[in-house]
Amino acid sequence: MTLQGAEDFRLTVLNPGGRDPEQQFHSVPAPGEDAHPPINFHAFAACAQGAFHRDPRRAIAEDTPVLLLLRGDFRASERALADLKKHGRTVVVSLKETGLHQIAQQLRDRARLSRFIKIVAQADGCIATTPETAEIYQSVRWSVRRVAFIPTSYPVEDQRWNFCLPPDEQSGIFVGTREWDVPSRNHFAALLVARQLCDATGEPVTVVNLDGYKARRLLSELKFPEGKLHVIEKWKSYPDYLRDVARHKIVLQLDRSHVPGQVAGDALLCRIPCVGGDGAIERIAFSRTCGEGRAITEIASMALDLLKNTDLRGAIVSESEQRALEHLSFQAVRSQLAKFFAQFAQGER
Repeated sequence: MTLQGAEDFRLTVLNPGGRDPEQQFHSVPAPGEDAHPPINFHAFAACAQGAFHRDPRRAIAEDTPVLLLLRGDFRASERALADLKKHGRTVVVSLKETGLHQIAQQLRDRARLSRFIKIVAQADGCIATTPETAEIYQSVRWSVRRVAFIPTSYPVEDQRWNFCLPPDEQSGIFVGTREWDVPSRNHFAALLVARQLCDATGEPVTVVNLDGYKARRLLSELKFPEGKLHVIEKWKSYPDYLRDVARHKIVLQLDRSHVPGQVAGDALLCRIPCVGGDGAIERIAFSRTCGEGRAITEIASMALDLLKNTDLRGAIVSESEQRALEHLSFQAVRSQLAKFFAQFAQGER
C-alpha cells in the first residue's frame, strides 16, 4: 500500500442501533469541536476521513468499505451485514466491547454465540483492537489472512490534541480505572498502591467516582491522609477530562482485562507516563512501564521512581510519543487500515 493509496482511503464505521449520532470526519476535529471525540472506534472513521453511523442505510449511501460493530444481542448487526452485502459493500466486523471479560460475558449466551460465529464467517474479514481478540477471530474464521490486529488510533501528531503541561505544573497520581465491580480491573488494588505511594512521597491522588454514595463509602475506608485524595464526581467533556489528567505526574492502574487501552491513550495525549495495565496501547506505547508480566510490587516500584525523577518521566514520555507516532497515530493507523482493506479490492478484481 503506497502512501498515496493510504491518503485516498476512506472508511465508514457502523454501529447499528447505537446511541451515537451520525458523524462525518472530513478532517480531524479540534478538542470540543464535534459530537464525539475521535477516539476508540470513532478514531477509525476520523483517521480515514470517513463517517460514523448507526443507520445501515446511511452507511450504504457512503459507498465506502464498512467496519461493522457487533453489539447487544448481535441481531441488528446481523441484519446490517445482510443489507450491506446485498449492496455490494466490503464489510469487516469487530466486537464493540473487546476486553476479555466483556467478550466472555457477551458469548456465554448460546443464541448470541451462534449469531457471532455466523456473522464472523459471512463477513469479509475481522479487525481486532487487541491481539487476544485477533486470536479469537482467527479461531472462528480459520483464516489468518482475513483477520488483522489494528490498535485504536490517537491524534498524537495533531498539536491541538497535545495536552502537555510543564513539569512544575504537575503533581500527584491519577488512578486510571474506576470500576469496583469488574474483578480484572483490580481497581481496589490500584487504590491501595496509590495510597502507599501517597504515604511514601506525599503526592496527592486523584480518582474518578461516577457511582455516587456507594463508591464514596468504599473510598473512605482507605483513609487517605487529609487533603491527599481528590475525587472527581461530575461527568466532564473529554477535553476537560484530559486537562485534569495532564496535571498529574503519572497515570496508575493495575488492569488485567486486555482491553484496547484508552487509559494509556489518554496518557499519550497528556504526555505523561502510564504505569501498569495490559491493554494494547499500554503494551505498544508504554512497554517499559506496562503491567504485562509484572508483579504489583514491581509496578509500584516503577511508579515510585517516576514520581521522584523528572528526567525519567521525560524519557518515558519521549519514548511513548515516538512509538505512538510509528504505530498509533492517525497517519499510521490509516495506513494499516488501507493496507488491510486493499486485499479485498484485489480479490474483487
